[in-house]
Amino acid sequence: MDRVSLSFGGVKALSNVSFSVKEGSITSVIGPNGAGKTSLFNSISGFYKPSEGDVRFLGENVNKITAPERAERGMARTFQNIALFKGMTVLDNIKLGRHAHLKTNVLDALFYFGRARREECELRREIEERIIDFLEIDHIRNQSVANLSYGLQKRVELARALAMQPKILLLDEPVAGMNREETEDMARFILDVKEEWGVTVLMVEHDMGLVMDLSDHVVCLNFGKVITEGLPGDVQAHPDVISAYLGSGDVAALRKKFKEGK
Repeated sequence: MDRVSLSFGGVKALSNVSFSVKEGSITSVIGPNGAGKTSLFNSISGFYKPSEGDVRFLGENVNKITAPERAERGMARTFQNIALFKGMTVLDNIKLGRHAHLKTNVLDALFYFGRARREECELRREIEERIIDFLEIDHIRNQSVANLSYGLQKRVELARALAMQPKILLLDEPVAGMNREETEDMARFILDVKEEWGVTVLMVEHDMGLVMDLSDHVVCLNFGKVITEGLPGDVQAHPDVISAYLGSGDVAALRKKFKEGK
């Protein structure tokens, strides 16, 4: 991102935001409520168009490229509020993630023959052998999403994003609302996505324990501006970050807050 600003009427959600995400890394964006984190994600993924500045992906300015076109180029996203089709099965929800890459035309799909049948078989095999096994959800593959626990629904949403064959994965609060066991499982999957799949991860998250454990790089926003960025430990101890979260200079209290994941 290069000097990105975003306004809604007289309200400035983002102001001159600049930072980069290193390929093959996990970068986390943190900040108190109202800092502009979701607005940032919506600008990157194409749901919002910045008022000023450039969003660049793989060296290309994507300001004029729609969200579906960004997905085709390798940008996948999960959402803070789960965005699954609750009446469909786990497998069918995951398959939807590949929609942007399918080559089947309308006629093939209508009569389900030739290329449509081959693509369907190949897609199903890849999802079952790679994604479902990877995320340990084989036991729920044919269940309706509506019948799953919240933590499993978040895992299915991650599976759908991986089915998009991402080059960068945008995770919007991936462990929000999860218990400790679910959080530990999701943390393991996120780390494996980077290390085993080679996918770059950009994550917004309030769980500071997770952020400090997983991140290679951390960016802190407050009131729509970047107040600091760098290594997790350096950002954790930065006085402006402490002030944004606690309103004081109590470094020990902030570290305890991060360790407890609050």
